[in-house]
Amino acid sequence: MSSWLPSLITETPEQGYELAVKLSRVAVKMTQPDDDARSRMRPEYAEDADALIAVSQVVATHFATVAAANSYWR
Repeated sequence: MSSWLPSLITETPEQGYELAVKLSRVAVKMTQPDDDARSRMRPEYAEDADALIAVSQVVATHFATVAAANSYWR
């Protein structure tokens, strides 16, 4: 069985950021596995500045984790 997350190691910070976004998206899908429910909620948070800022905070937290795992790409 192949893992959707084989490693936190990435070649570049940009790839690390993309991984951080993926981690965030997977967390949402695992928390709310119903595609229809997520689709119904999307218009609500798409226009909510606080929700969008919260998303940015979650991605930033994941990016900090990925960056640390990559020794900050030194």
